[in-house]
Amino acid sequence: MIAEIDFNITTVLQSKLQNISLDNVPFGKYFSDHMLEVDYENGKWQTPFIKPYQPLSLDPSLAALHYGQAIFEGIKAYKDADGKAQIFRPYDNFKRFNLSAERMEMPQVPEHIFIDGLRKLVNLEIDWIPAKADHSLYIRPFMFSTDEAIGVKPSSKYKFLIILSPTGPYYASPMRIYAEEKYVRSVMGGYGNAKAAGNYAGALKAASIANKQGFDQVLWMDAFEHKYVEECGTMNVFFAIGDKIITPSLTDGTILAGVTRDSAITLLQDEGFVIEERKLSIDEIMDAYKAGTLKEIFGTGTAATISMIKELRYKDFVMLFDTSKWSIAPMVKSKMDAIKYGQVPDSHNWMVAV
Repeated sequence: MIAEIDFNITTVLQSKLQNISLDNVPFGKYFSDHMLEVDYENGKWQTPFIKPYQPLSLDPSLAALHYGQAIFEGIKAYKDADGKAQIFRPYDNFKRFNLSAERMEMPQVPEHIFIDGLRKLVNLEIDWIPAKADHSLYIRPFMFSTDEAIGVKPSSKYKFLIILSPTGPYYASPMRIYAEEKYVRSVMGGYGNAKAAGNYAGALKAASIANKQGFDQVLWMDAFEHKYVEECGTMNVFFAIGDKIITPSLTDGTILAGVTRDSAITLLQDEGFVIEERKLSIDEIMDAYKAGTLKEIFGTGTAATISMIKELRYKDFVMLFDTSKWSIAPMVKSKMDAIKYGQVPDSHNWMVAV
C-alpha cells in the first residue's frame, strides 16, 4: 500500500482570469493560474506541489527530448446550473494513464497524486470553468522522463504534471475526413493503444497533407492491408449502418480505448441500439453508402466530444451527408451533455465532484 503524500500548495497573488474572456475560448490557448508538479526519484514519488503556472527549467540532455518517453491524458471538468464543478470519468483516465505508463516503461502514478491532486487543483481553479454550453475546463495530466544523460534506456527519474485550460467547442462545425492510404498511425505490437506523445508526432505529416486539401482530420487505416478503418487523428469513430452502430474493435491493440467512446456505446445501448465492435473495411462503408444504408458517421473524444462527419473521402470516392437531418449523433451528444452539466441524474456514476 502506497502511503499518502501531503501536497505543498502555493497560490498566486492575483489571478490572470480578470484579463481573459471565457466566452468561445479557443482550445489549448489559455492556461489557469496554477499547476500540479511532482517528481519521481530514487524509486519513489516526492512531495507534490500545486503552485503558480510557470515555465520549467530543463537540461538540454533531458531524456524525454531525445527518446520521447512521454505520455498524457485528456479529461474535462464541467460546471452545473448551481455552479458546482464535476469531473467526467477521471478514474477511467487514471487507469488508462497507468496502462500507457506500463507500455512506455514508466512508473505508475498513485491514485492519491493523480485523482486527489487533480481534484485539489480543479477546486482551486473552479472560477476557470466556463459556465456555458459546450464549454469546459480541459485537464491535461502528463509525464515525461527526466534523466539528464544521453543513452537509450528507461529513465530513472520522471516528472508528472497537471495543467488546466478553459475551452469552448473543439470542432465548431461538422467535419471533412480523408481516409489515409500511405501513412499509418499504429501497428499490432506497437503502442497505438497508449496515449503516448510519439503517436501524435508520427501522425502530423498525414494530418498536414489532409489539412492542405481542406480536410479536418484523417481516418487511419490498418497498417498491413490499408483496408480496415481504425480511428481519426483526435477521436474514435462510429458508423451507423442499417439498424446497427459499428465501431472498430480494440482487440488488435492499435486503437486508443477512448473514454468518450465507451460512454457513447453505453448511451447508445441505453437507447436500444445494437452495437458491433469489429473490423470494418472501407469497402463495406462505401457499399453501405451506395446502398443508402450508411446513415451517419461521427467521432468521439475528450476534446472533440461528439463530432459529426459531413464528408468522408477515400481515393476519388466522396461520401457526403446532410448532418442537419441526423438523429443518432445529436442524441448521443445531448444525453452526454445533460449528464456532464448536471441536467439529468447521473445513473452511470460518471461524474466525480470536486
